[in-house]
Amino acid sequence: MTEDTDLLRALFDAAVTAADPQAALAPHLPDRPEGRTVVVGAGKGAAQMAAAFETLWGECEGVVVTRYGYACPTQHIRVIEAAHPVPDKAGLAASGALFDAVGGLGPDDLVVALICGGGSALLPAPPGGLTLADEQALNDALLRSGAPIGAMNAIRKQVSRIKGGRLAAAAHPARVVSLIVSDVPGDDPAQVASGPTVPDDTDRETARAAIRDYKIALPDRIGAFLNDAPEDAPRPCDPAFARDSVTVIASAARSLDAAAELAAARGIPAHILSDAIEGEAREVARVHAAIAREIACRNRPFATPALILSGGETTVTLRGTGRGGRNSEFLLSFALAIEGVEGITALAADTDGIDGSEENAGAFADGATAARMRAAGIDPAAALADNDAYSAFAAIGALFTPGPTGTNVNDFRAILIR
Repeated sequence: MTEDTDLLRALFDAAVTAADPQAALAPHLPDRPEGRTVVVGAGKGAAQMAAAFETLWGECEGVVVTRYGYACPTQHIRVIEAAHPVPDKAGLAASGALFDAVGGLGPDDLVVALICGGGSALLPAPPGGLTLADEQALNDALLRSGAPIGAMNAIRKQVSRIKGGRLAAAAHPARVVSLIVSDVPGDDPAQVASGPTVPDDTDRETARAAIRDYKIALPDRIGAFLNDAPEDAPRPCDPAFARDSVTVIASAARSLDAAAELAAARGIPAHILSDAIEGEAREVARVHAAIAREIACRNRPFATPALILSGGETTVTLRGTGRGGRNSEFLLSFALAIEGVEGITALAADTDGIDGSEENAGAFADGATAARMRAAGIDPAAALADNDAYSAFAAIGALFTPGPTGTNVNDFRAILIR
């Protein structure tokens, strides 16, 4: 298994390198303005994006917010750390700092927005009548719901002073150039970090439909606000956005391509299922396991050796009280579904280096993983029922802990079949 896990680690590294901030930013720098260059940003890789932008651009000013422990040195741009996935007072202050940075600008000034995954939780900005506690309660309800990211963001954008293009609106008449590392299925830039600088056409009715369709149990104060809010988030057709531009500079698709190229160079044909897979993590895992078993046992639909790659963003409906994120839960379900099948080794990990709120990015598994867990005193099926994948993989030393990567293009799944 060591040789195969080493290869899977190398594939993960190739995927992350393909989303390296400096390499991704370099081809997309805007024209220099006559006035000031102000940088704002949010996300788990925002500090690394800011440092890369300074290297490429030179003197500038501004502020970005990232998760605690994810900061890096910068020369001109201030870096604020805040909580993720549960917003805190530091995030509230960071939202205020971003508004201050873009306030009072003129038409000759340029705002460069460096946005990546995780920015939504890092930028709490409750609208009138609501508090940080209300936004925390909303965030908790959404994370527990199992709803897809688009549905969650439709709600978040209507319950915020900064999301849904509102930060860009506050920067006008300056021109706003958004450079985005996508961590969402389909690479819709308005979905990344709930689109603080990218408006879309969702409105309160869209939010209400999401609540209804996914049976989301919202706090009463949030529900009341959605019924009584004075206005929707701004729309893309607003003339204020006419000079703005939006570019996705890195994405899961490009990272999966890089991993596939490395596998091919190692003599293993790679097959990318999709870069936009959504759904309940444990159910998505069973589908992946069925494909892997078919290859291992019947040499179809692909001949061995084969590498299956996929990306996107699965979800977890919390049923228990255990520890672990969506990638660890995916892999625990996968391990149970391939138990006893030889020749399959898999890695599922978040490309930002952190799976949920733990220190691991994900884990490794093969056909003997479930048996090793039982030998270590862990019932893998019970752990899955309790959403306790972290503890199960920790018990057998199979966690994958690369640390913060400085970028984020969401889930990375690699399944090697010999």
